[in-house]
Amino acid sequence: MKSNVEVVRVPTAYTRTTDLVALAKPRLNLLVVVSAVAGYVMANGDTHDVWRLLCMIAGTGLVAGGASAFNQIIERQPDALMQRTRLRPMPDGRLATRDAWVFGSVLTIAGLAILALGANLLSATVAFVTMASYAVVYTPLKRYSSFSTVIGAIPGALPPVIGWAAALDELSQGAWVLFGIVFLWQLPHFLAIAWIYREDYARAGFPMLPVIEPDGRSTARQAVIYSLALLPLSLAPTLVGMTGPIYFAGALLLTLLFIGLALKFSVTRSIPDARRLFFGSIIYLPLLWMLMIADRT
Repeated sequence: MKSNVEVVRVPTAYTRTTDLVALAKPRLNLLVVVSAVAGYVMANGDTHDVWRLLCMIAGTGLVAGGASAFNQIIERQPDALMQRTRLRPMPDGRLATRDAWVFGSVLTIAGLAILALGANLLSATVAFVTMASYAVVYTPLKRYSSFSTVIGAIPGALPPVIGWAAALDELSQGAWVLFGIVFLWQLPHFLAIAWIYREDYARAGFPMLPVIEPDGRSTARQAVIYSLALLPLSLAPTLVGMTGPIYFAGALLLTLLFIGLALKFSVTRSIPDARRLFFGSIIYLPLLWMLMIADRT
């Protein structure tokens, strides 16, 4: 006999906590923190100053988490239309919008305060610019223009600049070399994601490049152009005296392999080759940071 009693799931404190953590995207933002640490070390920041280093790490991570929360709040409606994002806490309705705003604001304010008081005001200012350009400029622009990918690469490239600022309290040439490397690295990375999930983006109404030009030629061409542009910039740390010949040789090899993945994708424009480019990009940057730190002058 069928029961007429409806079972209602009541969210537990544990699931609410995990949803709030998911809103901050800690796994994704791990690379943000690693990039900030790389910037700090490459600026010859005092790694024995544990308090400053920990404040830089914590502050950067919290601000990045706040920016991720704001992004998911703003995009909750299109996210509900995409297969890969529809079960996130906001589109799935597991978190109230007001609670998410409070959570994101608390993370951001706490992170900025930790950076300002534990490192310096400049690092907090760069972190604020990162958060604002990501949440206020890039996120809304995604719904109107494929150029948002380039705009989004700006806040994505600022984490090593936060670390540099925390170490030196100034933004000298090296900070912008690191910014340029991460900026150019992101674009093939983003384009590969956009190609893999182009149907999802179309369903949600995002005018990504693979959506507005579905044959993929422009997507593939731009992935190759940006990866080629990355080659001289990836070698720049040695050319400006930040690193030695070991980094130069390693960066040359890594970037040529990265270009090879982009070229293969441009020829086939297949999902498997887009995935290889995507995963290659994830491996590329941490390896570059390790080489850079190991061979810094």
